Amino acid sequence: MIELKHVNQSKIQLPSKTQIAAFDVDAQYTFTPVCPDELPVVGGDEIAFELNAQAKFAQYRLGSKDAHSLKALWVASPAAPAYSKIEGANMDIRWPAHAVVGTRGFELLDTLPKPCEYDYFVWKGVEPDMHPYGACFHDLQDRLSTGAIEFLRSRSVSTVLVGGLATDYCVSTTALQLRRAGFAVIVNLGACRGIAPETCAQAEQKLQLNGVRLILSAAELQAWEQ
Repeated sequence: MIELKHVNQSKIQLPSKTQIAAFDVDAQYTFTPVCPDELPVVGGDEIAFELNAQAKFAQYRLGSKDAHSLKALWVASPAAPAYSKIEGANMDIRWPAHAVVGTRGFELLDTLPKPCEYDYFVWKGVEPDMHPYGACFHDLQDRLSTGAIEFLRSRSVSTVLVGGLATDYCVSTTALQLRRAGFAVIVNLGACRGIAPETCAQAEQKLQLNGVRLILSAAELQAWEQ
């Protein structure tokens, strides 16, 4: 149960559907209890309904996946445990192996579109020395674009609805990247799950301070009426 007293419960009036995109960030089994040895997030396998619900308000649907190698330099080991710091321009800490291409964890949640059915799709973290969080840039300095921002601008999108996994890392980073690029951003917390309450609270506060709207479900969205 999500409790967020500072979320505005009134319906948000959206612009014309042609100006709206929905972004499914890393909605993969690697971040769910289905893959307990990777990075399981409680309830991570329960968000597909909300992702599909918010996508109904959008003209375009974007998605992203972590796409990692077992030989990635940031993969934790007994000698270098998870969450310990690691040197590198595009790595910050070590993580358990996750979202390895070809495994169950790499797959999107059931009932979501296949990658080829999205209007735009991003695979990130392919290089063994890169572990980005946001879906808009391949690097941690926000220098090497994935093309998602350019795609949205080329379609005259003004508003992006964001959900996925996990709230406190890839979702919040992606939302902030989009906000800095000038889009109105709405994060649907019902379409997200986070790793820890403390880091989720910090991420939600930072999102709001940067002008990102937070909602609890797609039911809070109001379609623009012609």
